[in-house]
Amino acid sequence: MPDQDLLTRLQQAVDANWDAQVEWLKNLVRFPSRRGQEGRCQDWIAREFAARGWSVDRYTLSDVAMDHLPGFSPVMDTKYEDHVQVVATVRAPPGGGRSLIVQGHVDVVPEGPADMWTTPPYDPVVRGDWLYGRGAGDMKQGVSAMVFAMDALRSAGLAPAADVYLQTVTEEECTGNGALSTLARGYRAEACLIPEPTSNTITRAHVGVMWFRLRVRGVPVHVAQAQTGTNAILSAYALLQALAEHTKDLNQKAKSDEWFGKVPDPIKFNPGVIRGGDWGSSTPAWCEVDCRIGLLPGENLADARQAVLDVVAKAAKGDAFMANNPPEVVWNGFQADGFVQQPGTEAEAVLARAHQAVFGEPMDARTSTAVNDTRFYGLYHRMPALCYGPVGQNHHGFDEGSYLPALKKTTVTIAAFIAEWCGTRPV
Repeated sequence: MPDQDLLTRLQQAVDANWDAQVEWLKNLVRFPSRRGQEGRCQDWIAREFAARGWSVDRYTLSDVAMDHLPGFSPVMDTKYEDHVQVVATVRAPPGGGRSLIVQGHVDVVPEGPADMWTTPPYDPVVRGDWLYGRGAGDMKQGVSAMVFAMDALRSAGLAPAADVYLQTVTEEECTGNGALSTLARGYRAEACLIPEPTSNTITRAHVGVMWFRLRVRGVPVHVAQAQTGTNAILSAYALLQALAEHTKDLNQKAKSDEWFGKVPDPIKFNPGVIRGGDWGSSTPAWCEVDCRIGLLPGENLADARQAVLDVVAKAAKGDAFMANNPPEVVWNGFQADGFVQQPGTEAEAVLARAHQAVFGEPMDARTSTAVNDTRFYGLYHRMPALCYGPVGQNHHGFDEGSYLPALKKTTVTIAAFIAEWCGTRPV
């Protein structure tokens, strides 16, 4: 267990900084940091880091060669010159404890119709124990926890005895290339902690995810003679039905998986964006559907991609037009492996002790049918990669929120984890 005197000092420090932390989180939520628009948010964070005396590396994804690295996801129609990443380095003298990466993402998904929110999505508000706003839960609260955990150590008169890298990245919601870029830039440590909103459990395993775009063509005619043309939107619908059936088969096979066998339907298929047609009274000549499908840890991405291609090709052969005008599948976005953080690492034991001391109960584990950035550290670079963070609600939905009581305790837990994992030294 963490030293009780140290834990008390960290709790007192988090309490003393709490109002500032909530205001800091509000400021972070006010940035509409959707994909490609994260620059202002990241520049503000870089200034915040520099004001704390940390060494700051601000760069863009276009500054880093990484398309040759394991875990890279392809992108279309994206200028990486606008995608800002920030890494703060807190150095310690040689010979101290164990080094640590603490990473959070600042990119958020689109907020949808603003009138369907109780309050404007980028106008954060506290109601009761919850702070609401887009990104408040996923995962700007986690970013505030990692920053103010470091502040708590300083307020307690301490600094880590080993190097700590605080990383705020983008692209977590669509490729993971932001996290990959930090590794391509050379940042390494003996463990990584990512405070995603896990309701104070550790993520034992997460699925892999693939994004792809279906492109379907058709023959446009006046709708009065619709039978003489083809409808690309209806053709795309037939392909989606075939992929939904494929997903059922995948979930049937998943019942024997070591980690996801007891999770109902862990493989999710989602047609997320559709575009098509040019005129309401013409059969559409084109349709594009952006899709997401999962895969289990340990499954080969190339095999999973081929399975999708085979399903689409078979469904197309049953359509007179598509049989001679095959639809196209474009891989665009996530090509992410699943990952299992095997139990038994010392880093997890340290985190479990910190959680027990703060929450008064053992740390539970969960499996996730979503993906997170731990795969880059744990799978590709073989360091313990812990995904553990506070409580949130309505991630990617309306009235997204951060549960503030859990956030406060999480901040103390992360501070205690850093103190034991890295060791401490007087400021």
